[in-house]
Amino acid sequence: MNRLSLRRIGAMIARYLYLLRSSWPRIAELIYWPAIQMFTWGFLQTYINGQASAAGVTGRFAVAAGTLIGALLLWDSLFRAQLGFSLSFLEEMWSRNMANLLMSPLRPLEFVAALMAMSLIRLAIGILPVTGLAFLFFGFNLWALGLAVAAFFVNLVLTSWSIGLFVSGLVLRNGMGAEAIAWSILFFVMPFACVYYPVATLPSWLQWVAWSLPPTYVFEGLRALLVAHVFRLDLMVEGFAINISLLAAGTLAFLVLLDSARRAGSLLQMGE
Repeated sequence: MNRLSLRRIGAMIARYLYLLRSSWPRIAELIYWPAIQMFTWGFLQTYINGQASAAGVTGRFAVAAGTLIGALLLWDSLFRAQLGFSLSFLEEMWSRNMANLLMSPLRPLEFVAALMAMSLIRLAIGILPVTGLAFLFFGFNLWALGLAVAAFFVNLVLTSWSIGLFVSGLVLRNGMGAEAIAWSILFFVMPFACVYYPVATLPSWLQWVAWSLPPTYVFEGLRALLVAHVFRLDLMVEGFAINISLLAAGTLAFLVLLDSARRAGSLLQMGE
């Protein structure tokens, strides 16, 4: 009786897939923004490498410049995975369907599982074509990094789910006024996650903030792999440990905020 129902989870995934399939602009948007950013940073990478060559600077600087497009692809993977989770949740809020779902046999954790699955599906639709474009236009093959890519993506997806759970709980409890957090929260994290520069760039009193964020371990690992050709398994394990803790905390926060919303009666006023 207490087991999760794969049938109910599958039904929710099918609902979101039908919604996505019925609107080509929704699908196009998943690819459009990652592609625009990839081209912008890709041409910047090309410019930096060109200037380095013209100035007779070779080696470490030119290789380091090549990490820009890789960092962008991983950052956008984190952002898209989080949005994939949050947007599927917000679809229910916009349609004022949340109260109906929660009065159905669907359990909260089944709902969360469906949101996680849609996060992966939306991420795949958006990122896979863009990694192909990165190779076609700039010769950067993210998948050539091998098993390290799996470690990077696992950590980033877990982070996105943790954030998505917390934001969804806030929206449930505080209403659509908290919706903007879903779009902006990662941009607050970005400067401290050291996406485009090493942690050592930050003031010493800020570096502890950076090392408390799981994405930092991914981007430091990417730079180590591209610059020094070393896969830092220690960074991936440390980031994974933090992610597991954050995912547990995010799940607990979502369930607590959902229960609080039920007690406050705010679920019936969603969308107002």
